[in-house]
Amino acid sequence: MMTSVDTELIRVLGDPLRLRIVTLLARETLCTTHLVEETGARQTNLSNHLRVLREAGVVETEPCGRFTYYKLRPDVIAQLAGQFAELAESARTASENKRACP
Repeated sequence: MMTSVDTELIRVLGDPLRLRIVTLLARETLCTTHLVEETGARQTNLSNHLRVLREAGVVETEPCGRFTYYKLRPDVIAQLAGQFAELAESARTASENKRACP
């Protein structure tokens, strides 16, 4: 049985800067300073996007002295990928299911 795709998570990841942050965090754990350097975004704008990602459960924080490091939660991304895989599998068999017109 196909599960529904997490639309809230898609909305969160649909923002280009947030997707860029997630892509960077998929490679390594980074602090806000690193993310500002990598994205070119202003620190306040970046912090707002990181808050949205944190509240959605996509990233988690790790305090380190006066810095806060961010790391991706791969289980959340894997769950979303699984939902899309189920959707793709359903689409493969959809051509066999044709509803007759009245």
